[in-house]
Amino acid sequence: MTPIPPSPDRESPTWVRRGRRYRGPVLVRQFPPEVPFGFLGRVLPTTEESEFLLEAVRLPPGRALEVLHGARAVAEAELRSGTGSVDLAELEVERASAEELGRAVARRVQELWRVGLRFVAVGPSRAALEARRTRLLERLATLGFRTRVPRYEVEGALAPPELDPASPRPTGYWQTLPTDGLASLFPFADETVLETRGILAGLALSDASPVFLDRWSAPSHSWGIFGTTGAGKSFAAALFAVRTRWLRPGTDLVVLDPLGEFGGLVSTLGGTVVRVADGATGRLNPLDPVTTGGDRREKAARVGTMLRALFPSLRDEEVATLDSVVSRLYSEGPEVPTFEDMYRALPPSESSRGRLGTLLDIFRSGSLRFLSGPTSLSLGDGPVSVDFRGVSEEQLAFHLTYVLDWAYGRLRRGAGPKLLVIDEAHLLARHAATAEFLDRVVRHIRHFEAGAVVVSQNPDDFLGHASGRSLLRNLYATLFLRVPEVSAAAREFFGLTGPEAEWLPKARLPRDAGYSESLWRIGELHLPLAIVASTPEYEFLGSTLGREPVPRS
Repeated sequence: MTPIPPSPDRESPTWVRRGRRYRGPVLVRQFPPEVPFGFLGRVLPTTEESEFLLEAVRLPPGRALEVLHGARAVAEAELRSGTGSVDLAELEVERASAEELGRAVARRVQELWRVGLRFVAVGPSRAALEARRTRLLERLATLGFRTRVPRYEVEGALAPPELDPASPRPTGYWQTLPTDGLASLFPFADETVLETRGILAGLALSDASPVFLDRWSAPSHSWGIFGTTGAGKSFAAALFAVRTRWLRPGTDLVVLDPLGEFGGLVSTLGGTVVRVADGATGRLNPLDPVTTGGDRREKAARVGTMLRALFPSLRDEEVATLDSVVSRLYSEGPEVPTFEDMYRALPPSESSRGRLGTLLDIFRSGSLRFLSGPTSLSLGDGPVSVDFRGVSEEQLAFHLTYVLDWAYGRLRRGAGPKLLVIDEAHLLARHAATAEFLDRVVRHIRHFEAGAVVVSQNPDDFLGHASGRSLLRNLYATLFLRVPEVSAAAREFFGLTGPEAEWLPKARLPRDAGYSESLWRIGELHLPLAIVASTPEYEFLGSTLGREPVPRS
């Protein structure tokens, strides 16, 4: 086989190609008034190939004093003339700073440094390079750096240290900083995120620095939690819910709980536990249009989704017949339909001997007959956990869908923050119709000051169809606990590096370490954190999570 020869080097006014990699420099022409601690970790995400060079050359004390004396003289001259183009307040600050720094240099407390900061975006193509450079410029601008892309100066901008005098740096490459200013650039990486009014998400595995996240300040208020059995998914979801309510006591909490793990917690918080397996705690009428605020057309569409989840073997002609029946039911009445009304609305051929009539008979004399009738469940404003234990596997997606519809209706009513926890969410991701509905809920509830916590074992359950990928893209934060294997699809979708993908199947479990090791994806940040609870939190959750709810008198 003839080897493919390497691509010849090429250069444009703003980039250069060496082999198969395109490199485009970005220069810092002015630092912000305050350089954020650990700024580099925020500017250069681990998911994109890039380069960074910091050059620092110490000025001799005599030369440093000359520079500072000249800066002070220029500022004083412009202040006296009052004709400078710079704001007078800025000139006064420059004059005072130069004078104060001059005294510090004279006492050998500070030194002056010539500092050059160079970022290089790298990509496999020109388009990839420019896209990455644009994102790099935006991130630097957000932090207050003033930058420029050198034109016809690429070789000088990319030259290594120990410059040849014949190949000078581009104009404006060097900045003058005192020792304190240079020190602020170290350490480069800071994995701490401190969002005002946020809850403690975890402690950085590198140095135990705390990470606080405020879901309510983000464009999406929803998080995802993924991990194998025993990795601590339910504990993490409960811990974050409790911390959210402690910080915002009025937060409404609704839990869809297929395994019945949250009932004891919700009951202890003064809430209500609803069991749907037999309707013993009351009935939620799946056909009640109150969940859509009275929008009967939208309700008809959701009922179609519920029925397809219950009867996945429906043929196209049966789906069409049911769609017609449901549409007529909500356009002609009654005001609040029941499944008995739906059965009566079937064409005579279907209700007497057709397959649809046989299927819907489950609501008349079968295992779901307790759902046929008006809503009899009365819920207050406290937390609610819907317990699905005892529901058969083939009916679970149906129950989850109409309860999710009810929860969506509850979240859209009233003001204030609301949190929806959806455990075992992969049960909804299995069917295209229910996955689409779940995605729509996660995308829309932020308009009602509500967020979701989507809990599941493996993100691959959502990557196989468009609705699942849309849901994952709309999560503000994604938390990975131990997963048995990171697929190529998950690695590409989430932008995980090779070491991250290799580490996740080895992340420590609570039973081994006393805490869960995790990897958080927050925008472009990837943070390895320990999910830890204080002693009071651990004791409180340990005594309630997974326990039977306390009977209400």
